[in-house]
Formats: sequence, C-alpha cells, structure tokens
Amino acid sequence: MAKPGMLARLALDRKPTRAWVMYDWANSAFITIVIAALFPAWFAGFVPEGGSPTARLSLATVIALALIALASPLLGAIADHAPIKKRMIALFTAIGAASTACLWFVGPGDWLLALVLFAIGNIAANGAFVFYDALLPHVARKDELDRVSTAGYALGYLGGGVLLAGCVAMIVPSIPVLDPNDKSFQETAVRISFLLTAIWWVIFAIPLFRHIPEPVIPDAQRARGMAAIHAGLADLRHTWRELKRYPQAGLLLLAFLIYNDGVGTIIRMAVAYGEEIGLETGDMITALLIVQFVGIPASFAFGHWAGRIGTRRAIFVGLVVYCGVSILGYFMTTATHFFLLSALVGLVQGGVQALSRSLFASMIPRHKSSEFFGLFAVFEKFAGIAGPGIFFLVVWIAGSSRPAILSVIAFFIIGGALLARVDVAAGQRAVAEPVYDGET
Repeated sequence: MAKPGMLARLALDRKPTRAWVMYDWANSAFITIVIAALFPAWFAGFVPEGGSPTARLSLATVIALALIALASPLLGAIADHAPIKKRMIALFTAIGAASTACLWFVGPGDWLLALVLFAIGNIAANGAFVFYDALLPHVARKDELDRVSTAGYALGYLGGGVLLAGCVAMIVPSIPVLDPNDKSFQETAVRISFLLTAIWWVIFAIPLFRHIPEPVIPDAQRARGMAAIHAGLADLRHTWRELKRYPQAGLLLLAFLIYNDGVGTIIRMAVAYGEEIGLETGDMITALLIVQFVGIPASFAFGHWAGRIGTRRAIFVGLVVYCGVSILGYFMTTATHFFLLSALVGLVQGGVQALSRSLFASMIPRHKSSEFFGLFAVFEKFAGIAGPGIFFLVVWIAGSSRPAILSVIAFFIIGGALLARVDVAAGQRAVAEPVYDGET
C-alpha cells in the first residue's frame, strides 16, 4: 500500500482526485484504440478502390472537431448555470461508447457508416472532455492543479497503452495454432477491440459519477431549463468581453492555440510521414506504444518539475524538445530512428498539454470554469487545423514530407514567444476567489 506522503506528492490522496484522473484512463481508450491505432487501417479496407481513405478520414475528423469546437462554449456556458457537468459527461460517454460498439456492425462497403460512427465518437470524446476539464478547479487545490492534471494524462497513457497492448496481442497472435496472416481472424479481433474499448470507457467512467460531487452553483447564477439556455447564450455573447478581465488567460489561450497546433500536427502526421519513408504498420503500432508507456512516468515528472521550476518554464522545456523532434525527424530514415523520436515525444507530449490545462485553470474564475473551458476546447480543437494544412501545403510544393516536418518548428517558436509574455502571477491574482471546495 502506498504511503500517505507519496499519495500526497502525487495529489491522489482523495477520492475526488482519484476519480477525476480515472476518467482520463477511461476516455483515452477511445483516443488510442479508435483514433490513433486501429480504426484508420481498418477503415481503409472499406473504401472502394480508387478512393482515398486518408482524405475521407481527414474530412470526417475536421467536421467532427469543428462541430464540437463550435458547440463547446455554449455547452460550457449553460453548465455554469445548471448543475449538469456530470450529466453531460455521462451523456457524451454513453453516446461515444455506443457509437464505438456499433462499429461491430459495419460490413463490406459500409465506409460511410463507419465514418459517421467514427465522427460521432470523436464528438462524444471531445465533448466529454470539455466538462471533465471544467471539473479540475473543483477537485484540486490551487497548489496541486499541475500534479492532478498531469496525473490525468499519465493515467490516460497507461489505460490506452494497456488496452492497445492487449488488442495488438489478440490481433497479431503469437500462439502457434493461430495464423497471424489469417485476415478473417484479424478482422474479428479488430471488431472485438472496438467492443472492449466501449466497455472499458463505460466501466472506468463510473468512479467519476460516484465520487465527485456536482459543483455547487451560486443561487444568483443558477437557472433551469430554457432559462439556463438563455443565460448560457447571454454568457456566450459576453465571453470574449469577459476575457478582457483576465488578459493573461487570454494571452495563454493564444499561445496555446499556436504551439498546440504544432503538437497536434506531429501527432496526426507521424503515421503518414512514417509510411512515406517505408515503415511497416507494426512499427507504427510499436511507436505508439512507446509514446504511451514513456508518457506515463514523464507526465508525472512534468507535474513534479512544474512545482520546482514553475509551470510556464516546464512548458518551455517541452517546446524545446519538440523543436528537436522536428529537426531530428528531418533526418530520420529507419524504424529505430522513429522509435527514438517516439520516446522523445512521449517524454513531453502529456506534460505540455496537461500543464497548459492546469495553468489556464489557475487563471480563470472557478464559478465560470465550464464557460472558460468551453473556450479552451475551441482553441484546442481548432489547433488541429492550421498545422496539418501547412504541412500538406509544404508537401505539395516540395514533393516530400521532410521539409514539412521542419515547418512545424515555427508553431513552437511563435507559441513559445507568446507564452513568454504571459504574466502568470498577474493572471492568478486576477482570480480573487478560492479554487477548491471539495473534501479535505
């Protein structure tokens, strides 16, 4: 059994914080299994000859992310007037798990059905995270925001990695009596993997609903039914004006939009880049597993470093490493190189994103956390559009992904320069209220 001192350092010594990070373990199964690992290759088998699986998948992803990004601020604003944060997480979880399970029924030629289910799952997973992120200021004390946020990413990496490893072991069996080249067996194993992902998502979401109380909404702010929707719409109209009261939080959002675009580009373009230089599918999955399992201790470490050197400086360290990844990626030629770069990405990916989330949480009013994290979701989702667009533009002009991988450095430099202008102390002083009302 872990010692209380160790639990305190990890900021997981209370049921609400443990339940909160466990939802990342639950939701990340969909992110890892469906979005990153298995669905893209499986979907290619349903697209008619001459069609482009990548183009169709990219379009579905952009549409799904754009829809939830546009809806997030309104949903978040409504949730600041009605006690529905947990109910919205439950709704999105149910929709996402159901759409994932329904992938079992996709048959030959049903590429459109597969895309629709994939898009619904994307919307649900990202929609749940809007309200999940908004719970962070309510379950973590001010001095442990960084550690709780990074612990969530670490558990997400672990959960996604464990399930992916199990699914890969099933899809590519090492048992001699099974032929690993048996396509019918592999097809069934992939479908079972989708069912397992749906079940995993639901089961491990339960602690959040059992152990985290719905945040209390002040009477003057509370509304119900259509009144909550009207209040949410009114808040939405004032959201950008409200940011003027918290200029440092607004500047952080802008910096995050830019440097996270670089992070998202590397995540989304890694497989395409690896395929271009001739890597095998097995190498891609191995690289993804490396990112997952390196990311576990690295995310915890970033939470610890943030407490020692400051959150903003820890993010800077991550951005410098990403610049190095882009430069080294330009010279990459073998699977071994790809594995080494995957390890570097695993070292910083969770830390940069988790600390950005916790730093933003420390500079916004707690009673409007859903509204502001709705904005955060907009910036997070739209951050995945410009980078890949520029990447493909450079590929089209240069005829190769190698120059394109270097272009990503600009996002880290510009985003880092804006982050350097954020006055963290001033931003936190602007929030003149406690950030914790949970159990002690």
